[in-house]
Parts: sequence; structure tokens; C-alpha cells
Amino acid sequence: MAALCFLGGRLVHLMVADSEYYAALAEDLHEREREIRAARGRILDRNGTVLADNRTVCTVSVIHSQITDPEQVITVLAEELSMDEESVRKRVEKVSSIERIRKNVDKETGDRIRNYNLAGVKVDEDYRRYYPFESMASKVLGFTGGDNQGIIGLEVEYEEELSGTPGRILTLTDARGVELEDTGESRQEPVAGNDLIISMDYNIQQFVEQEAYRVMEQKQADSVSILLMNPKNGEIYAMTNVPEFDLNDPYTLTELYLQKSGGTEPQSQEALQDTLNRMWRNGCLNDTYEPGSTFKIVTAAAGLEAGVVTLQDTFSCPGFRIVEDRKIRCHKTGGHGGETFLQATQNSCNPVFIDVGLRLGVDRYFSYFHQFGLDKKTGIDLPGEAATIMHRKENVGLVELATISFGQSFQITPVQLAATVSSIINGGLRVTPHFGVNVKSGDGTLLKVYQYEEGERILSEQTSATMRYLLEQVVDGGSGKNAYIEGFRIGGKTATSETLPRSANKYISSFIGFAPADDPQVVGLCVINNPQGVYYGGTIAAPVIREIFENVLPYLGVEQTES
Repeated sequence: MAALCFLGGRLVHLMVADSEYYAALAEDLHEREREIRAARGRILDRNGTVLADNRTVCTVSVIHSQITDPEQVITVLAEELSMDEESVRKRVEKVSSIERIRKNVDKETGDRIRNYNLAGVKVDEDYRRYYPFESMASKVLGFTGGDNQGIIGLEVEYEEELSGTPGRILTLTDARGVELEDTGESRQEPVAGNDLIISMDYNIQQFVEQEAYRVMEQKQADSVSILLMNPKNGEIYAMTNVPEFDLNDPYTLTELYLQKSGGTEPQSQEALQDTLNRMWRNGCLNDTYEPGSTFKIVTAAAGLEAGVVTLQDTFSCPGFRIVEDRKIRCHKTGGHGGETFLQATQNSCNPVFIDVGLRLGVDRYFSYFHQFGLDKKTGIDLPGEAATIMHRKENVGLVELATISFGQSFQITPVQLAATVSSIINGGLRVTPHFGVNVKSGDGTLLKVYQYEEGERILSEQTSATMRYLLEQVVDGGSGKNAYIEGFRIGGKTATSETLPRSANKYISSFIGFAPADDPQVVGLCVINNPQGVYYGGTIAAPVIREIFENVLPYLGVEQTES
């Protein structure tokens, strides 16, 4: 009797006090959930041109317990999806709550499958990333994976803003997993990602890439990297690393890249992935190189700021300098003879810059290296930025200091050089190179404006003005004369550096230029890796920046001055 009373009381408790709890559990047992992927936010250039968009696709799935005619399902799906019938059969016959057959099915095919009204077959609309300009700026924009998440580039850097929030489809079923009639589906709509507006200009990017491909083909170079940025605020107008790859098919090695890397497909999955990683690398920030004579800009700025040299100081170049037990040669074997520091910069004379470096000394040189921000990353809003590779100060003797002074025996990234030169010629303030400008909702509502703090002062306005004048003379009548444009004031510096090992006889030709020289609005850097034939930076890299500036300066509203 007591037991019956206990059981009766327990039953009343379960039916009354805990009824909501157990009802919820029961509902959970008979709910089937399918995710609705959110539309990813777009990436737009500074003028509103869409660089990364979405296309509607479908995901086709089957629910085993709801299939009434397995053979018809297998036949239809194999035919419509162009799949092997046996692989479709394995998925259809697999006992699971829901089995995905294929993702990223084009909408027309998805609609046809839906119109068959096959029991147990679900066709859910989905989104796939689409890049209207295919390979343009591929290593900057990046791409997404099968789950629509960013893999490289801006796509992964701004994942939080672009990704959105997925929705859900809830279906009620009985204990066997069969959908209950007349209950319908409960939908929780997805929330689309936000649009990212970047500083890149589609028109400038397109022209820069054309020039990069032109010089790569002309000089049969391994690769060419070019970037253009605003030296006052760090906004990047264009960045290319050719050969680029197709963003709509990023896992296929391009024919041009295969030619550059030996011409044969990798045999193993590991080798293929390694090759893909190399194809995706952004040489402007993922790779370092010896800057060569473009780094003389840094030595000159430090020397002028410290007061160890003036433009009128005189030097003698016999074609070499002996530092301790080393004979370090000038590129002009016969020497430049007597010259002022201004003339030595125009001539890109190694012995004179060795003298300036030795006047500064190791401690002071490294102090300016730190002051100019060269010992840390730029903070660019792209993943994988490499750091400067420099000697430890305690290991630097006079010979090492001499070679550092004219840009050898250490490595930096192109974007680090561009950012540092921008800071030297913009009045002396460090800038952060970047792409992100603002974030907007799909209807155009402004949600966020990215702020980039004004950097520290790295040198005086007076020294900055002197450097602008000095580098204008390099183009006006020195080694950078091939960058000269009638009617525009151009400043810049050439470089030709040898890669390691030196015995390989491979060179990197480069030029960094800016305009107008008196009030810089744009900085351009061109780096040509392993050009064939003539390889001097002043001969092959300077004309590339000249060609770009001739088109870009009027586009940016920079007016010609009287010649």
C-alpha cells in the first residue's frame, strides 16, 4: 500500500511539477536541425566596385528514414549531380539522421532536383563566394573554404565582420525519424555578414597588375611585386604579386605558376599542398629580401638627422673601401672620385654610405633602426607578415655595419620598406600600411570606421624635407633618371641586390619612388625577382614605376607643374 502511494505521488509530481521539462526533452528528441548558411559580406574597393561577392548555390542532402524509393533517389541524384552511382548509393543507404550528398550545387541543378519531389531529399539554398575579377589581387583578397570561412588574405583577417550568423531549419519527426505531416518547418533566418570597404582602387590595381605581368614576361623574371600607397595615412591603393591565381578556383595550380615552378604537377598530396601554399604567398609581406641600395634612404636619413653628414660634405671614392680586413667594392669599379654627399646619393656610391654608417657607429645606427620602426612589424591588416631579419647588435662589427649601410647582409619585407620610406618623406611620422577603411551593413548603413593612430615621429620635418630634395635629385639627374616624368616632380631610389647564395648569380632589381616630391601623395615600390639579361634596378624597375605614375598621378588629381 505504501509503495502504491509513493508511486502515485511520484506520478503526480512528474505530470505536474516536471511536465514542461520532460515535454522539452521529448520535443528535442524529435526535432531535426539543418543549418542555413549566412550570406558573406562583400568586399568593395574605395569607389564601391565589388571585389568579392556571393552566388546562390544549393546543398543536396538525404534523410534515410524518409526515403520511400531509394532506387529512384540514387538514379536521379547520380544523373543530376554527375556523380558515380555507387558513391551516391553509399550515402543514400547510410543510416543517419541526415547525410549530405553534395555542397555548392548550382541553383539551376538544385531547382531541378527539388522539382522531382523525392521523399527524403532536401535541397537547401546556400551561398558560395564569387570573385568577379577572378585573379585580380588574389593574394590580398584571399578566398574562403568549403565552410565559407576565410582561408587567406582579407577574407580571414576580417572574418568576424564578413562571416554573418547562420540560421536554422527545424523539422518535427516521430520516433522513427519520419517528418510529421501538417507541422511544417520552423525557420530561424540567417543574418548576413557586413560589407568591408577597402582602400584599394580597382582601376589602379588593374593597371599595376598589367605592368607587373608585362615586365615579368619581358624580363622572364620569377615574380614581380608592386605596391602603391598613400605615404600620409598608409592607405594602400594597389598591391600585386604576379603570377596571381584564380580566386574562383584556388586549389588548381595555374599554368603560369607551374611554368615558373618547374612545369610538373606535384605527385603527393603533401607536395601539392606545399606548392599551393607557395602560390598563395603574398611576396609584399610574407617574404623578406635584401633591399640593397633602396635602404640607403634609411642610412641617409639617420646620418642627416644625427648631424654626421650634410649634403655638401665631400668624399672620395676610388672604387672601394677597406674595412678592417675586407675590401668592399663600389658598383663603379673605377670609382666616382671626389663627390659631395648629394652627388654620392645620386651615384648610389657604396663607399660613401659605408663612411656615413661608420660615422654613426653601431649603437647609434641600431638606435635609428629602432626609432624608424624597422625592428618590428608594420601591423598591416593581412595575415602572415614576416619580421625583419637583422644581425644581433652584439654580433655587429665594422664590416657588418658597412654592409648594412648600403642595404646588404640583412632582409626586410617590401611593405616594411615602403612604410619606412613613407615615414621618412611625409614629414617624419610613422604610418601603418592598411586596406580596411570601414564596415557597412548590406543596406549601406555605416557601422564602423577603422582608425589608425598617427604614428610616432621618427625624424624631424627639416630632415624629411632634406630627404625629399635629395631623392628628387636622384631622379632628376642620378641613377633613378629612368623614373623621370616631364611636368611632375618625382623622387626615388634604385637598387640591385644579389640573392643568396651569391654564387647563383641571381639578382633582385627594385625601385621605390614617390610624387610629387615636394608634397608626396603616392609611394610606389617595384621588386623584380631574378630578371634575365640586364638586371639593374635603374634600368628595368624605375621605368615600371614611371609608367604607373604617368597614368596614376592624373587619375589621383595630381597636377603637372611647369618643367
